[in-house]
Amino acid sequence: MEGPSLLEELDTPALVVDLDVMDWNIERMAALARQAGVRLRPHVKTHKSPWIAHRQIRAGAAGITVAKLGEAEVMIEAGITDIFVAYPIVGEPKLRRLERLLNEVDLMLAVDSVEAAESVAQAVRRSGRATARVCIDVDTGHRRLGLPPGAATVELAERVARIRGLEVVGLMSHAGHLAAASSQPALAEAARRAAEALVETAETLRKRRLAIEHVSPGSTTGAAFEAQVPGVTEIRPGTYVFNDRNTVERWAASEADCALTVLTTVVSRPSPDRAIVDAGSKVLSSDPAAGGAPSFGLIAGRPDLKLERLSEEHGILSVDPAGGELRVGDRLRVIPNHVCPAVNLSDVLYGCRDGRVVREIRVAARGRYR
Repeated sequence: MEGPSLLEELDTPALVVDLDVMDWNIERMAALARQAGVRLRPHVKTHKSPWIAHRQIRAGAAGITVAKLGEAEVMIEAGITDIFVAYPIVGEPKLRRLERLLNEVDLMLAVDSVEAAESVAQAVRRSGRATARVCIDVDTGHRRLGLPPGAATVELAERVARIRGLEVVGLMSHAGHLAAASSQPALAEAARRAAEALVETAETLRKRRLAIEHVSPGSTTGAAFEAQVPGVTEIRPGTYVFNDRNTVERWAASEADCALTVLTTVVSRPSPDRAIVDAGSKVLSSDPAAGGAPSFGLIAGRPDLKLERLSEEHGILSVDPAGGELRVGDRLRVIPNHVCPAVNLSDVLYGCRDGRVVREIRVAARGRYR
């Protein structure tokens, strides 16, 4: 590795990964899945790095989840072949790419409509494959993709199963609505209810002679509770690999579990109650914090500082005069509210151990949003 070897030599802003913490996060989630007897299929949208994905697989992950074909292409090129594309594939340009990929690996796909399923089936037939495996995306409360659990999803799954070239093998969901939970007990209950609805729908489909193998909820905040629901076969958390302010606010991690921080420099102290750092929305993204917490990130170890505003190149801190000293040139570490878009804004992450930069981690799937 060329470049600085000491953390203090890094130019800022820079996304820094504590590799010891990251490895602990990876091992802990793998152990959770093993103990619950479920497969772990982490979502790589968080890190977008084949190097990290391989570490997750070596720790016990059964495969990976991606959102877009672009991410799948990067991971396939790196030798990863057990991939679930958890996003509807719509449009001829994507279908042509899917046709090519199906000749390379046995992708599992997601659909939430007959229209998307019929289009995917055309690509499958053109590829020469007999069938492709699909999961039906179910809306268990997030109100994004999918139909509600129960009768609506059962009807959709049966219609998709009749399309030549597709084999319905599972149900999936994303419990993004857990971010709105008002307490940890409320989050746990909501996660269990959502997973149970997925399991019950799978049982109905099995009674109707559909061989549902995969029952796959996906979220970091709900993973510990989803994995314990009888009938769940797989979990698909993503953010856990780094964690962020949102997983801390939603009781899924502590500040010490946040492996990725943005190293940033104080570039101005225009007033006693204000400071400016060189990480703005082009580095941190402008995603709000879960639960409505104010500010755009946690300043590690500095509760007297709040990152209350962002512009493109500036982070504006409010400074508690009763707090510690803060001068131009000081360096701070920011835990992003939402780590996934922050990673997607950078070309490289700096992996560190004991204050030394030991490797550069290329964000190889950065911008691969098609």
